[in-house]
Amino acid sequence: MSLILNIDTALENASVCLAEDGEPIDLNTNTSQKDHAAWIHVAIEKIIHGKSQLSQRKELVAIAVSAGPGSYTGLRVGLSTAKGLCYALNLPLIMINSLEMMAYAAKEKDTDLLCPMIDARRMEVFTAVYDKKLNPVVESYACIVDETTFSALLDQQKILFFGTGSYKFRLLIENSNAEFAEINADASHLGRLSFKPFLGKHFAELAYAEPLYLKEFHTPVKKPIK
Repeated sequence: MSLILNIDTALENASVCLAEDGEPIDLNTNTSQKDHAAWIHVAIEKIIHGKSQLSQRKELVAIAVSAGPGSYTGLRVGLSTAKGLCYALNLPLIMINSLEMMAYAAKEKDTDLLCPMIDARRMEVFTAVYDKKLNPVVESYACIVDETTFSALLDQQKILFFGTGSYKFRLLIENSNAEFAEINADASHLGRLSFKPFLGKHFAELAYAEPLYLKEFHTPVKKPIK
C-alpha cells in the first residue's frame, strides 16, 4: 500500500488529496484563494486523520505537489509546505507540472489535443499542448495570446482549450477546430499522476527544488516615505 499526500495550490482553488496506489481516497478543497496559506496545514491534518484513518503520518510514502506554473504566492505556499513535510517525515518529494495535472483532468474529452491555459494577467497565459496520452506537443511556456496563437496546430487538429486563461483566448479565435470547455482540475488528478513517478523513484532534490514560474516575478517599487 503506497499512500501519497498530494498538494495543489497553483490554481485558483487549492486542494489536498490522499491517494492509495494512485487512487484518490479523500479530497479537501478551498475556494478562497487568499486563504490558501492559512487553510493548507489544517486541511492536511484533517485529511490525514479523516476517512483514511491513518494513525500516524509516518505511514505516508511520499509528498507530491503541483510545481507550477500558476499563482506565484500559491506555488510558494504549496512547495514550502511539501518540502517542510518531506524534511520532517523523511519522505521523498514528487513535483508535477500544473498544466499536466490540468490536461489529465480533460484527457477523456473527445478532441485531438489538450491545451490548458492559466491566466497570467493582461493577455498573457501559461500554457502547453498535450496529446491524449499526455505527451507534450508544445512544452510549457508563457504566451501572449492573439488570433494567430496555435494557428498551425489548429489548421490540422481539434484542440480543446480550458482553464482560466482560455476565456480571453476564446474572444480572439475563430477557427472551427478550437473548442472550449469548463474543466475542474484538483489534487485528485495529481494523485493519479504522482504514483507513476513514485514507482520509478523520480524524486525532486529536496534542497534545490523550486517552483516552475515560467517568468520572473515583478512587483512595483514603492517610493520611500519621507
